[in-house]
Amino acid sequence: MANTPRQTTTLRIEQDIKDRLKTLADDRHSSTHALMLEAIAEYVDREEKRSLYRKEALEAWQEYQETGEHITAEETVTWLESWGSGNEQDAPACHK
Repeated sequence: MANTPRQTTTLRIEQDIKDRLKTLADDRHSSTHALMLEAIAEYVDREEKRSLYRKEALEAWQEYQETGEHITAEETVTWLESWGSGNEQDAPACHK
């Protein structure tokens, strides 16, 4: 990202937020600009992950609707509880 050209964008924020941002920047010995860039990057990363998670969940639901294949919560819990034990089990197989 360091070599990516940057463009200027205007952002209007409430004075209260601006003051709080300045306080944080001072506490971190940073600039408000750097904190805003960090906050925006973290927000975009988080929301992209959330969007991907939702998309994958909808795809899994669609696949279940089409095939009926699943594992039960009980099967999942039993498998997870075996992790790290002397009797670790393989993941349960999907079934109808």
